[in-house]
Amino acid sequence: MSFEKVCRLTDIPEGGVLGVEVGGTPVALVRSGGEVFALHDVCSHAEVKLSEGDVYDDTLECWLHGSCFDIRSGKPTGPPATKPVPVYRVQLDGDDVLVSLSKES
Repeated sequence: MSFEKVCRLTDIPEGGVLGVEVGGTPVALVRSGGEVFALHDVCSHAEVKLSEGDVYDDTLECWLHGSCFDIRSGKPTGPPATKPVPVYRVQLDGDDVLVSLSKES
């Protein structure tokens, strides 16, 4: 499993989200509670960037229709989305954030 450096930890606001690309794949990085989570940056309901949404507790909300996704599992926590988004592995190396496109679930 290979990891790619995508940004610095300080580039992701605490309680916020940052959109990046990993090998051409859009990824939303969420920093919450001192951890970083990586989800596919396309809503499974409306195909818009999740990184343009907001983080609430342990969910990332799509700005268009309000679908929320669990940042740990990628599963929707309420409608209108019914399909999960892929999640990816994250490693921290000092202040560097690395992501592997191998799906966690």
